[in-house]
Amino acid sequence: MTKLKDERELLSKPGDTIFETIQHIKMSQAELAERMGKTPSKINDLISGKEPITLATAFQLEKVLGIDAQFWLNREMLYREKLSRLEQAEASEEYKDWLKMQPIKELKACGYLKTEKSGSAMAAECLKFYGVAAPMQWESLYVNQYISARFRKSEAHKSTFAGLAACLRIGEIEMRKRKLKTYNKETFKQSLLEIRNLVRHHPEDFASRLLQLCSDAGVVLIYTICIPKAPISGIARWIGGNPVIQLTDRYKSNDHFWFSFFHEAGHILLHGKKDVFVENLNEYEVNSQKEIEADNFANKILLPVDITAELPENITEKDIRQIARKYNTHAAIVLGRLQHLKKLPYSFGASLKLKVVLDDFINKTGVL
Repeated sequence: MTKLKDERELLSKPGDTIFETIQHIKMSQAELAERMGKTPSKINDLISGKEPITLATAFQLEKVLGIDAQFWLNREMLYREKLSRLEQAEASEEYKDWLKMQPIKELKACGYLKTEKSGSAMAAECLKFYGVAAPMQWESLYVNQYISARFRKSEAHKSTFAGLAACLRIGEIEMRKRKLKTYNKETFKQSLLEIRNLVRHHPEDFASRLLQLCSDAGVVLIYTICIPKAPISGIARWIGGNPVIQLTDRYKSNDHFWFSFFHEAGHILLHGKKDVFVENLNEYEVNSQKEIEADNFANKILLPVDITAELPENITEKDIRQIARKYNTHAAIVLGRLQHLKKLPYSFGASLKLKVVLDDFINKTGVL
């Protein structure tokens, strides 16, 4: 900060040039004021840098001092630009605590940040990523608007705030890259039937086909990295007139993936446009009734019946596959339901689940 303070003190103001010029021609500030039609206090402000050189002032200086107006305008512009950059650098020094809570490593990995070293340049780039002028605006937009009313607030959760804010911002950035169709609720409902078939067969191109089916209904689906500081599985919200679903790569199995998708879809179809739903974040105080409704929506689509009565006491993988065929779903969905109901340990039936890899959609140059 001392270096920046020294740079500010050494920064030459346009008023310095005015002062040097009138000294050279033996003109007092009072005389300059009279010749320019300004008060002495205005001339003093002009020389001290409190008052900027406007277009009108530049032409007055040209007439009185014989130095081209464009010179004064350029002098003023360069001074203000350098002063502004110094002020930003000084402010950035105060942003260190804010910067420490940001998921810098993850944002770099996805290409959103490129600056290597922490400092004023990193703070400036991070603010640019969020599209805000200062941490105050970041807090207003992402913490107060989306988060604070729902979080159990404490100093320990600041990194969680920043991680979630980054996820939300990624959604906004990636949405702008899409060609959006008008949202059609009925089309989306119909598409869920086809998506249900994707669950059953889980083809290799399931991720791209899911993206297209959602897009055709005007729903923006975004695959997002899971930021360790904010270990969420999904987000559902509206931006403008389009619903946005973000699914992270937190869980790597198809049962978790499909449940998360249909859960978020439930929020879109059942709940208001002003709500923001964030799933599986412990510090997040959710509307329990709406979460239950979204859970029920997902369960009804994936496996709409109570299967426990149909299974023997000692459940085998063969039993699970038979139930899956009977209800036209994937064995991982049946297994996931039984594990959730605590009928089976999570160590059981690992071979029935498929690994979900979204690397082609979450890459080193940004999220698709």
